[in-house]
Amino acid sequence: MTLFWIVLATTVAGILSITAAASLSLTILSRMVDKMVSLSVGVLLATALLHSLPEAFTTPDVDIPSLFMVLFAGLLGFFILEKAALLRHSHHHEHDGHGHHHGHDAESAGRSGWVILLGDGLHNFADGILIAAAFLVDPQIGVLTAVAIALHEIPQEVGDFIVLLNAGFTKARALLYNLISSMMAVVGGVLGYFFLDRAESLIPYVIVLASSSFIYIAVSDLMPQMHRRPKLKESIEQLTLIILGVGIVLLISEISHLSHGH
Repeated sequence: MTLFWIVLATTVAGILSITAAASLSLTILSRMVDKMVSLSVGVLLATALLHSLPEAFTTPDVDIPSLFMVLFAGLLGFFILEKAALLRHSHHHEHDGHGHHHGHDAESAGRSGWVILLGDGLHNFADGILIAAAFLVDPQIGVLTAVAIALHEIPQEVGDFIVLLNAGFTKARALLYNLISSMMAVVGGVLGYFFLDRAESLIPYVIVLASSSFIYIAVSDLMPQMHRRPKLKESIEQLTLIILGVGIVLLISEISHLSHGH
């Protein structure tokens, strides 16, 4: 019965956070994706650096040098993944005898979409383990944890949607891939139920790996796009939206901690 509740909670939490994020991203925000890239930078960096990484590094009995090694390996790994996609892409286009077609920039940017989905999948997997662990302590704590996680995921999922739309994904594809990625929480929940001791010790490492993808995308892909609009007015707008993104994550973190009873 506990396993049933874990699967139900991880599925519902995933679908709720995606639906809420999609309704924001695909309606209001999709008309101004270029502006929202700045908001996305704030959300992704704040999620990684102010929420996820501190959580991973303050886990009892965790080996901190190993976590730094995973963070370094993650950043380098995502760089290699993107490089491989880039090489394949440029090889496909070489000697094609004409200038790049209209959608070329979106296709090249599509690489960042896959990196963010991979990172998001890992993040959801870790969330699933956390929900399973909470249910095994007490079903009521399990429900509260699932609600807190769903709530906390919304700004990050909005950030992901903006990255995907900016990377040239259609709205339908962005929604579909985000839903598939959110189902990694179910996998984490089931694994957590059967192998909790081993699965729980994995959580900090999975969270650090997921965080490295958020940092990588924000710094290597989104920030360079923002530099292409160097006017003072646009720069002030970008900085304001980054700060707003950070503020949203901090506010939601605070609310989810209160609902946890911390």
